[in-house]
Amino acid sequence: MKRALSILIVAAMLSACGGATARPDEPSSDVAAVSDPPARPAVDPTPDQAHLFADANDRFAVDLWDRLRRQDGNLAVSPASISVALAMTWGGARGATADQMASTMHYGSDPGAYHAAAGAVLSTWNDPEREAYELAVANRLFAEQSYAWQDDFLALTTDTYRAPLEPVDFRGAFEPARGRINGWVASRTRDRIRDLIPEGGVDGDTRMVLTNAVYFHADWQRPFEANDTYGQAFHAASRSHDVPTMHQTGRFATATASGVQLLELPYQGGDMSMLIALPTDRGGLAALEQGLDADTLQAWTDALESQMVNVSLPKFRVDPAQPLALAGTLADMGMRDAFDPQRADFSGMADPDANEGLPLYISAVFHKAFVAVDEEGTEAAAATAVVMAVESAAMIPEDAVDFRADHPFLFFIRDTQSGAVLFMGRVADPA
Repeated sequence: MKRALSILIVAAMLSACGGATARPDEPSSDVAAVSDPPARPAVDPTPDQAHLFADANDRFAVDLWDRLRRQDGNLAVSPASISVALAMTWGGARGATADQMASTMHYGSDPGAYHAAAGAVLSTWNDPEREAYELAVANRLFAEQSYAWQDDFLALTTDTYRAPLEPVDFRGAFEPARGRINGWVASRTRDRIRDLIPEGGVDGDTRMVLTNAVYFHADWQRPFEANDTYGQAFHAASRSHDVPTMHQTGRFATATASGVQLLELPYQGGDMSMLIALPTDRGGLAALEQGLDADTLQAWTDALESQMVNVSLPKFRVDPAQPLALAGTLADMGMRDAFDPQRADFSGMADPDANEGLPLYISAVFHKAFVAVDEEGTEAAAATAVVMAVESAAMIPEDAVDFRADHPFLFFIRDTQSGAVLFMGRVADPA
């Protein structure tokens, strides 16, 4: 029985809003960078920890997708990026704010157990000994230099999430600070995630930006031959047209379930794979998305069996220009108090009485994800910004089955060891 699915955190932030003058793409010259923590050996999560982390993130993932699926066109997100970013934020939440976050994110009732599980899974994703593929995870706190933070919160983010604290001047130079943060995210994602925090995303009321960035690059276990890529019809909702489509025949894990055909393409090393969910009806994507839940995802992976498959898969690239703004979505999902400056309780992050007498609240959440698929493999990156403020992320055998992705489909990039999904998305039209 395969373990429950989940989603990888790709990048997160805590901050607020205001005015100033500096190019956001340039790191601030008066902000001293801090060193990344030294690499440490990976610690494999226990089966219970892997299940706890994966199940929580999967359930949040499908809840989130149910809200986002109403958007048109291609779409990619890293629900785990958002989930882990908010888990760090949850570490500083108290009272009803913490309870609502735990319920919305499916973290459970034991913060210590969840944080330990997250730390263990993240350590395997950052394994310094791995050579088969590239998966780099980095965390950092960009904090207002004049603010006092709770020791327990800093211990959690430093020890469990490996996030060093870098002082910045949000009060006096928030635009240079925004440039520093966006530059850090870009550098950790090979420039795939740029301008994560848009203009106006931080201001003089910003107090902390907690960042997590992830970059993933892996080759297929069985690469596609470039000579076997040629134009083939793709039947999008509004038109049918030829798009560059990759082809190969080989033994892959596949299954057919109610209304969907499934295909898993493994990456080198065997620890990661892409699961593709292709509706059996060309116009069936909306119905497939509507019925998607965590149990369905688990059933899909449990049903996979090795078989010869004739694969036809379009090359595609999802690279949004603007970040998704998720504050309203998350509030509607149940995290109401976290976004309310009158009700939010993040006193575990910072004591209002020890600072300026004003409580912290989440003023915005931004998210971006990038995914590109070609004959060699996949490159993906994502980032989430949780903005916290004070008020004032071949040969064809006869028995081979055909998997022809010639109409809109879903995809999931999975960690096959923990069961966690790093990225998920929709290809409505590869062109």
